[in-house]
Amino acid sequence: MKKEVVSTKKIKKLFAMPLLALIYQAQKVHQKHFRTNTIQISTLLSIKTGACPEDCAYCPQSAHYKTGLKVEKLMSLETVVEAAKQAKQNGATRFCMGAAWRSPPKDGFQKVLTMIQAVKALGLETCVTLGMLTGDQSCALKEAGLDFYNHNLDTSPRYYKEIITTRDFEDRLKTLDCVRKAGIKVCCGGIIGMGETREDRIELLKQLANLPIPPESVPINHLIPVEGTPLGKMTVVKPLDSFEFVRTIAVARILMPKAVVRLSAGREHMNDELQALCFMAGANSIFLGEKLLTRKNPDIDRDNNLLQRLGMISEHSASPETA
Repeated sequence: MKKEVVSTKKIKKLFAMPLLALIYQAQKVHQKHFRTNTIQISTLLSIKTGACPEDCAYCPQSAHYKTGLKVEKLMSLETVVEAAKQAKQNGATRFCMGAAWRSPPKDGFQKVLTMIQAVKALGLETCVTLGMLTGDQSCALKEAGLDFYNHNLDTSPRYYKEIITTRDFEDRLKTLDCVRKAGIKVCCGGIIGMGETREDRIELLKQLANLPIPPESVPINHLIPVEGTPLGKMTVVKPLDSFEFVRTIAVARILMPKAVVRLSAGREHMNDELQALCFMAGANSIFLGEKLLTRKNPDIDRDNNLLQRLGMISEHSASPETA
């Protein structure tokens, strides 16, 4: 059966709905495909930090900007394994590793393959983000046991050139194609609040939903402005309405009903009520841990307290009878 193409018109209609009606529709879609009140928990570790040659306007790891970030070499296998063990103990079911590379160098890539194998041996799902990949690299990751590859589109094709000039939008699509052909699941989403318009958010979601196979995991990030980057003062210059962020999550849930929609970067600055609205709108995954790559994340106690108050449990704790 030919895959239905999601139109801009359809997405505009969803965004134009009254917010509560949109959230209600998104929650109905969510409950059709996922257990109620369960959440997938991941942990993200920066295994190689800083000195990235890309010029992503939001990123403190770019070598183009002075953000005070300490550059760190690729972590040792032992350090990564210990972090993965701790993540599992804290309730994570997926362990994600990020390296600030444009594309992985040969020596570093081989070390990452070993890390993937070691983390898999702990019984965790694995995800990495290493920049652009070739077909051969994608196949090597698959052979090592990689479950997910993260490669975000970030924003719409139109707005992309305002955010990144060292890599084309098409380059990102090529990497996603290589990952798919290797049989690896895709983690792909974007960043909201970078000064883009609603039309850009619509086109981002359209791109994601119309991929040959929609992503199994869709991270929706809220911009964390970092001093020293071009977007360092974005929330002061052009703050994003919180309800618009919730709308974006709800529309993502409706357009990609089987995807895990992750409430990703930016939760440190969200109150509990906003996060609860995001979960109601269909977000069903978070990163647990006090740091996301180089930025702060809510501490574990705060997250556990929030989930407990909401009556939400991690997916590995959910029984088959959970409604």
